[in-house]
Amino acid sequence: MWNKGVQIYGQPAKSAIIIPQQKKKYFLIVCTHTNFDIYSFFKMKKEETVDYHIRAAWHAIARMYNQRASQYDATMSIGFVLLNIDIEKGTPATKIAPLMGLEPRSLTRLLKTMEEKGVICRVADKMDKRSVRIFLTEEGKRGRERAKQTVLTFNDMVRAEISEEKLETFFEVIKKVNQILEKNNIYDAVVR
Repeated sequence: MWNKGVQIYGQPAKSAIIIPQQKKKYFLIVCTHTNFDIYSFFKMKKEETVDYHIRAAWHAIARMYNQRASQYDATMSIGFVLLNIDIEKGTPATKIAPLMGLEPRSLTRLLKTMEEKGVICRVADKMDKRSVRIFLTEEGKRGRERAKQTVLTFNDMVRAEISEEKLETFFEVIKKVNQILEKNNIYDAVVR
């Protein structure tokens, strides 16, 4: 069936047809004023998409960690920073943002909050005065230990319910998803 009014990447198509193929796989044939393109796609419910399950699981994990952290007037982000600070040598502030996927401005606000709560202190680097190292205070070390135990407890619970074989498969799949994302050309692979 030809459909009028279809747009592909914002360009109007003169006409288009959707052709069912294998189970849930379709081809979209588009005729524009200048060319003729074929696109391959899968028709899925949201529950059938990879990102839906990753996002749903991550939101549940984040909610659990935040509920636990709130008992200690903290957040999951604070716990994650505490876990990524070297206990002995401290950690350069510039190394923390990439570990957490944060913009420098967001990290600055988070570190300020942590300093106000008394869990970290900033010290100018002895070798490079322009650089600042983040150190844990005694309260920060206690918070780090709580965060570590929270993460270990969650992982122990998961490992008690899911076989090692299934976890290995899960890790392989997640690693592959990350490799696909790192290529950064997902949308260049559209069949034409």
